[in-house]
Amino acid sequence: MIARWGGDEVVIFMPCTDLERAEEIVRHIKEEHLCAEMHGLRMSISFGCAVKERPEESIESVLRKAEEYMYHQKLLDSKSYRNAVINTLLATLYEKSYETEEHSERLEHYCRMIGARLRLSAEEMNQLSLLAVLHDIGKVSIDPDILLKPGRLTPDEWEEMQRHAEIGYRIAQATPDLAMVAELILSHHERWDGRGYPRGLEGEEIPLSCRILAVVDAFDAMTNDRIYRKAVGYEAAIAEIVGNAGTQFDPAIAAVFAEILMDEAAVAQQ
Repeated sequence: MIARWGGDEVVIFMPCTDLERAEEIVRHIKEEHLCAEMHGLRMSISFGCAVKERPEESIESVLRKAEEYMYHQKLLDSKSYRNAVINTLLATLYEKSYETEEHSERLEHYCRMIGARLRLSAEEMNQLSLLAVLHDIGKVSIDPDILLKPGRLTPDEWEEMQRHAEIGYRIAQATPDLAMVAELILSHHERWDGRGYPRGLEGEEIPLSCRILAVVDAFDAMTNDRIYRKAVGYEAAIAEIVGNAGTQFDPAIAAVFAEILMDEAAVAQQ
């Protein structure tokens, strides 16, 4: 049953349909390249889906969840005005730190490759993309002299730098469109062995998206020049990822990422 839900929203009710099938239908609709243009204005369409999995679960809560997921997608849609929220925050970050748009794009690319190997849902992939792009947004409030310091940080400077996870969490919490990734931003520097920050989470206490980002961010930092050190080669970086599996990184995710990188290297050599 297809019904109009609001001014610009339509709901499709699909009885006896699981999440995997619902996402498949959404992909099929997207592939139809639905588009309309009028008076020079191009129209776009965003989707969100959710499943009623328990008898006691209300249809209203399922609708709210689907709507929330739709707004997640709008944040990632470059044509959406909601994307301007992200762009404004990132422009400030890029201006005052060594972080770049290319860095964010590389992180998102590899995070989504890992997510695909792990067969994450469309919503989980959207959250992963948002985390990859926004994880360091708290650095907008860190002293640029610390962000751009070429040498080793002092204990006080390192303590200041570590605050960016909590600052990023507060920025996301204060921005309604980003609140759903606030917890992920807060946890993106936790370590598998519990020696990360700010809360010392351990193992699977750390959100999956953060465990994925951890290996990708470390790899990208190692293989690209930073103000405080030169890049290392791919093989050395892969060895470092594998060597720190089970301590810094989730061993299962580290293994998946190493496999992806080796597959890429094999293709490049052909």
